[in-house]
Amino acid sequence: MSTQQAPRVWEKTLWKKQPVPDNYIPPASFLSSLERNPNFTPYAYWPLVLLSCAITQHLSTIFIFLATFVRLNEQLLDPLTLICISVGCFIIGYAIWERGDYILACQSNKSVNRLKAVKSSILIFLVLMALSPVLRTLTAATSSDSIWALSAVLFILNALLADYSSQKTDGQIHERLTSVLSMNAALSASVVLASRLRTDVAVFALILFSVQTFALFPMLRHRLQASPAIIQTLLALSLSALAIFLTIPLSWITTCLFSATLFSVAFLAPAILVWAQKFKNEIRGPWDVAVPKVN
Repeated sequence: MSTQQAPRVWEKTLWKKQPVPDNYIPPASFLSSLERNPNFTPYAYWPLVLLSCAITQHLSTIFIFLATFVRLNEQLLDPLTLICISVGCFIIGYAIWERGDYILACQSNKSVNRLKAVKSSILIFLVLMALSPVLRTLTAATSSDSIWALSAVLFILNALLADYSSQKTDGQIHERLTSVLSMNAALSASVVLASRLRTDVAVFALILFSVQTFALFPMLRHRLQASPAIIQTLLALSLSALAIFLTIPLSWITTCLFSATLFSVAFLAPAILVWAQKFKNEIRGPWDVAVPKVN
């Protein structure tokens, strides 16, 4: 450390020529610039619980889909009933989406958008109907154990890569690469599970339901995350209750594991994060790399 006398006006810059070495430090000023956790914002418990609603909603949709598949596989659910439910959910979801467009005052041609939505829905409906016989025999030479393991891995990837952020305020959908990969993983898992079903109608019903669950519902969920907290909470509670209701008759063990997972994600994990933030101790000082300020 240099002991030379400081100039009359010393500046902490390297680009300006000054009559002191570059490692000069003014007396009694080194420790005065220390900062502890300068960019740290303390978390509150209940806002974290509210933010976890998106995760609980997504996990609930996965278990709802799995419970639906088990019922189709064991012939406890009529495929035609599932098709009607899927179509009804699509109509309700599209009405909510249109209501969201009205609230956000999006500037677009409503009649053209509705026509495109109807054409796309009919096209997807016909394509899935045509591919159902092919999908039913897709994994005929593969054992069921391999199918269960593969679908489990794909659903885990779907949950890990899903986009749990809310929609931007401009009313547009900003897709991320991870959300696209998450959707592809879920649809792939749905296809391999559908190949275990016995009839083409059951395959078509399950794939149609998977498109509703893993492709369309996440977009609606993103939009609803910008809505009041009561709507997000009610949606999370409704989906969780439906998932538990559908899972109880199938397996008590699965129901207990699912309930414990939801409780951990919604209440235990935020509590641990709030508790652990008191151990954060980041010290910033003059030895840190300078951050340039660019206008």
